[in-house]
Amino acid sequence: MQAIFETAFDIVYLISVVTLGILMLRGSKGRKQYALFGAMAVVLGCGDAFHLVPRAIALCTTGLQDYTAALGIGKLITSVTMTAFYVLLYYVWRCRYQVEGKKQLDVTVWMLALLRVVLCLMPQNRWTSPDAPLIWGIWRNIPFTLLGLLVVVLFYRSAKEKQDAPFRLLWLTIVISFACYLPVVLLADKFPLVGMLMIPKTCAYVWTVLIGYNAMRKDN
Repeated sequence: MQAIFETAFDIVYLISVVTLGILMLRGSKGRKQYALFGAMAVVLGCGDAFHLVPRAIALCTTGLQDYTAALGIGKLITSVTMTAFYVLLYYVWRCRYQVEGKKQLDVTVWMLALLRVVLCLMPQNRWTSPDAPLIWGIWRNIPFTLLGLLVVVLFYRSAKEKQDAPFRLLWLTIVISFACYLPVVLLADKFPLVGMLMIPKTCAYVWTVLIGYNAMRKDN
């Protein structure tokens, strides 16, 4: 039952976000914010596929224990593409609210993103091992969480200040995604049921993409 439900859910998710991303890239009509949003959705879907596709194959065949290396490499790729997702979202914020200057903010975003990627690439993560160390899962998610928090604050303040109705809840989608993701990082190995939080996390990301897509349709 888990294999059927989870596989079907992941297929719908991947097809949905990649399709919405392509539609936004095609429908952006030279508007940079929507082109960035579309690229962000495609990066999200394609990056997650590196982990979700091997997971679906494992669940439908001999089990997760026989796909440890493939799942680990998929997690690594997903970790890097999720970092790119938030960098792109930051530039969506700059474009949508026509933010000029603030070079220190650019530096902060890029430093957090690069630190996250470097930590993900460290061999101590032991991505392909069945007993990857929790401490490295914590280390690599510190800059990632700070990056997400920064994007939350920026969108919350700007949407409120500009009375931007289409984007008024985008900050909340990010909060929900992290609220579901961090317990999985910390507790899923000891309490497997915590992994179920990845479902609302995934839904939160679909909501994020839909916010951009619906805003583009309204502008069109």
